[in-house]
Amino acid sequence: MLKKYIFILFLFSTVLSTSVFAQSEDQLRAELEKVEKEIQETSQTLSKQKANSATIQYKVSELGSEINKAQKVINEKSNAISRLGGDIDIKEQTVAQLNIKMERSKDALAELLRTTNKFGDLTLPEIILAYDNLSDFFKVIDSLSVVQKSLDQLFDQIRELRGLTEEEKQKLEEKKIAEANAKAVVEKEKQQVAVKKNEQDSLLALSKNVEKTYEQLLAEKQAKASSIRSALFRLRDSSNISFGEALDFANKASQRTGVRTAFILAILKQESNIGQNVGSCVITDLNSGATKGVNTGRMFLNGIHPTRDLATLQTIVNKLGRNPLDTRVSCPLDVGYGGAMGPSQFIPSTWNGYIARLQALFGVYPDPWNAEHAITATGLFLADLGAASQTYSAEQQAAGGYYAGGNWQTYGLGYASSVLAHAKEFQTQIDFLNDLD
Repeated sequence: MLKKYIFILFLFSTVLSTSVFAQSEDQLRAELEKVEKEIQETSQTLSKQKANSATIQYKVSELGSEINKAQKVINEKSNAISRLGGDIDIKEQTVAQLNIKMERSKDALAELLRTTNKFGDLTLPEIILAYDNLSDFFKVIDSLSVVQKSLDQLFDQIRELRGLTEEEKQKLEEKKIAEANAKAVVEKEKQQVAVKKNEQDSLLALSKNVEKTYEQLLAEKQAKASSIRSALFRLRDSSNISFGEALDFANKASQRTGVRTAFILAILKQESNIGQNVGSCVITDLNSGATKGVNTGRMFLNGIHPTRDLATLQTIVNKLGRNPLDTRVSCPLDVGYGGAMGPSQFIPSTWNGYIARLQALFGVYPDPWNAEHAITATGLFLADLGAASQTYSAEQQAAGGYYAGGNWQTYGLGYASSVLAHAKEFQTQIDFLNDLD
């Protein structure tokens, strides 16, 4: 059964991953937002369910403690009743022994009476004459008197002891009955508590089952979020990377520069839609910097700045082993020049200013079409523009400066506004993914 369940989850994840990779980024963002909300709701429900289970568990523990206490009292009562039973047996044995002694004394008294009655019809002279001498007569008379007196004392003692023993026995019986009654009360209370505990045990089992259901649901949603995280962002002229990898690169760049991760990703989003639009032109003239659109065939005489960027671009692509005539760069807009490189869309002259720092970090000649190199360079550039303070105004100015340099207030406000909006969206996604870890 467990293997079957694992297989179903695996199949679910496989299908989910396939469908996620086929979606566009906008669809991914919408799906991620939906899953984020579902996970939050499920997590809250699961937390409440766990709290409910904890409350029931506490009640079960309390009831179990009450049962243990009741059982302890019952054991004490049972021991007390057992001891009282033993004491009563001893008293009964004492009474029996006293009764035996009484019976023996009665036999002695009877014998005495028989001896006395033997002389009952004789006169005193006749009694005296029955003995050989007067001395024997008086000895018999003294013995009878002593025996009768001793018997009287013995009867008094036996009656007193038997009375006391019977009284003690009665008290022990009463105490035994009281202990038995108290034990019965405790046993009844224990049974009542046991019934409550059984009810709470059943509630706890149900609560744990519900809890397990929510945990499974949450796990499925987290798996879905993981698939979204792993969705490929296709970097043209570079290897495909997942959003998770792009996030990792941006996190490292943030740690190195102090610039927010979401803000770095927002620049990539604005510049190249996270690497999907890294340029549709190629250079056609290495002397003038003219370029041509590969999809439209349109020629651009202002394809790349001939003095500021063209030579630097050729140096970069040559050192990377690329062909400058088939390496894609950005096409120019209505004004200015094109020639921007890679997912961060660095113009060659700007990239050239970061080559030494990037080479020191990575130990190799940096590649603007390499996602990690480009994202790191973006972080460095934004930090140089003041974004490390992470305030709204600093990020606004840095975003504008990334696009329009010193003229950012004239040409870069719209760009900056769009970047900040992207940063807000990315921050929400990052926070969501961090909550899952």
